Amino acid sequence: MDLRVMAVMALLTLAMYTQISHAKPISLVERCWCRSTVNTVPQRSIRELKFLHTPNCPFQVIAKLKNNKEVCINPETKWLQQYLKNALNKIKKNRKQPN
Repeated sequence: MDLRVMAVMALLTLAMYTQISHAKPISLVERCWCRSTVNTVPQRSIRELKFLHTPNCPFQVIAKLKNNKEVCINPETKWLQQYLKNALNKIKKNRKQPN
């Protein structure tokens, strides 16, 4: 076989088995973090709250507990709504004050 033909065949074989993109598959990109939520979490056990808003998912609230477990909290929970309202009011108040 000619050397050129073998080189072309090797390049075509290599091209067939290389990945075109290093991006995540669509199924992983569109997956929401919170698949289920809880309504009751003792507030004393929460170490930190994370808020996620992605285009394909509803507003998500993730609580990291003191035992390092993460749970998704229902954003409609009454105490969480009050917490968010207070936080927004505090931000607005701080913006209005002159430096």
